[in-house]
Amino acid sequence: MEYLNTLPADRPVLIAGPTASGKSALALRIAETAGGVIVNADAIQVFACWRVLTARPDAAEEARAPHRLYGHVPCDFAYSVGHWLREVAEILQGDGRPIIVGGTGLYFRALTEGLAEIPPTQPEIRAEADARLRSDGLEAMLSDLDAPTAARIDRQNPMRVQRAWEVLRATGRGLADWQDDTPPPLLPLDATTPLLVEAGKDWLNARIARRFDKMLDEGALDEARAMLPRWDATLPAAKAIGAPELIAHLRGELSLDAAREAATIATRQFAKRQRTWFRARMGGWTRIAAETL
Repeated sequence: MEYLNTLPADRPVLIAGPTASGKSALALRIAETAGGVIVNADAIQVFACWRVLTARPDAAEEARAPHRLYGHVPCDFAYSVGHWLREVAEILQGDGRPIIVGGTGLYFRALTEGLAEIPPTQPEIRAEADARLRSDGLEAMLSDLDAPTAARIDRQNPMRVQRAWEVLRATGRGLADWQDDTPPPLLPLDATTPLLVEAGKDWLNARIARRFDKMLDEGALDEARAMLPRWDATLPAAKAIGAPELIAHLRGELSLDAAREAATIATRQFAKRQRTWFRARMGGWTRIAAETL
């Protein structure tokens, strides 16, 4: 880890990696060793209702270095990458070298490649999209997309497919067309120190299982119980891995063991999608083996 002492002091640090790979601990180590402000780049860790379930830094960790954009968004708010990018722009104007860490590849892509200025989705379009997905499924929604968008989008990600569908329905232009008009990036990759934490499948799967057990021990079920009266599966906050499974348990639909197993499997599948995305889109990033952290 000698390289931590040689990081350029004038460059923001970007740290991406799959869930449970140790990237948050790396960010904290850099902040304590070389200084900096840790900035969240995880789309679910922004929500106030999930600390334990999303493995947000705890109070002791937050006391060791400045942290920004963690748990600051109400759970019923439709927070987006555009909201995040505007908040990061303000942080970049402040004091302290940003150490931007998370597992949401779209956030890093928007930060370093730019974000298309797409009009926000109106509630009636969102409701129509929700109904379309429920009644006809993902493949039907994909079939509605324009060809360039369908060829470019992550076809296995329902959130991305629905967003593309909403954009086409609301604006009459495909998401790919909007993306091709993207303005310059807020923080070009060559102005940063980009680090990608990579983890072997077996090593990461074992960590995922241990971490979910730890989450249950530390109160993840209590977080889900607090959300139960206002649970809305269509909100971004409801996409927290493990949340639907724990809600199903609290509703009597799954045993706790079954919920735990289902959540662990969902987390492994999510980590696989993350690794695939990072390999395909982060060729210019410096690789770090998670097992060495």
